[in-house]
Amino acid sequence: MTRLPETNRQASSFGCLYVVATPIGNPADISTHAVAVLQAADLILCEELKEGSRLLKQLGISAALKELNEHNESSMIQDVLVELMNGKNLALISDCGTPVFSDPGRQLIQMLYETGVKVIPIPGASSLMSAISVCPFNLDEFYFAGFLPPKTEARQVVLRRLAGSTQAIILMDTPYRLGKLLDEVSAHFGKKQPIFLACDLTLPGEQLFLGEAQAVSRQVQNRKAEFILIIDRPRHRRTPHDATA
Repeated sequence: MTRLPETNRQASSFGCLYVVATPIGNPADISTHAVAVLQAADLILCEELKEGSRLLKQLGISAALKELNEHNESSMIQDVLVELMNGKNLALISDCGTPVFSDPGRQLIQMLYETGVKVIPIPGASSLMSAISVCPFNLDEFYFAGFLPPKTEARQVVLRRLAGSTQAIILMDTPYRLGKLLDEVSAHFGKKQPIFLACDLTLPGEQLFLGEAQAVSRQVQNRKAEFILIIDRPRHRRTPHDATA
């Protein structure tokens, strides 16, 4: 296993932060390595106590939990750092999937690099990689745009910019904005723009949609789902001026 270099002599007595990927839907998708790390951790940092407790209950693990999320990360960093510098080993999990990527934890990890505390990834489930693995588009190059801004005006600005891209584009959003996003993609990229939509991956209701933006939007209707949306790179991408043609 790769280890980060120590930046001072004291670093060898510090604990480690394990960044642990957890299932995105199906509980069976957790690795034996992840289970072993969570069992041995002195403290587990989770995005929400409810979700963290549910995961540990499923795994039969009894461990101390503490919330670290977008609301308290800045204020929590020093407390977490003290625990690590006192030799405790901590695990960081998100509500589901691979932590930090579009989830809290980035500020903490930056601080740990600066302090010399080891950060160790425990890989596993990722909605992004799962969607890419079953998408038929050429994704040798793509632009991950992540979550769009929630406000309509700001979304339009981002979508207009993305519509001029020559690369495939990957988007995410909250489940209740799925229908809105599909309508926006039709408006900005064109009704016939090829897209791939992966909904509720690994869950019993998992569905994959492949087709033109408007057709997929009709199929999905008002469905609410966790999703990854991949917009194929264009032969000639329409501009916002003629996108509705």
